[in-house]
Amino acid sequence: MSAIFNFQSLLTVILLLICTCAYLRAMAPSLLDKNKTGLLGIFWKCARIGERKSPYVAVCCVVMALSILFSD
Repeated sequence: MSAIFNFQSLLTVILLLICTCAYLRAMAPSLLDKNKTGLLGIFWKCARIGERKSPYVAVCCVVMALSILFSD
């Protein structure tokens, strides 16, 4: 089943995208900072969400990991 049609998988993909973009921006800020608008601006926005809401993103990662581990 595709991640688009399964809500839990879609949330996992979005959460991983936010975490990956925040990590990439921490390691190489010039990669994401030059694309603040347009289609590639989505990655910059995900990085900003990961930076500014990091405690909430961390809690969501733990909850998602537990739900994946203990789901049927």
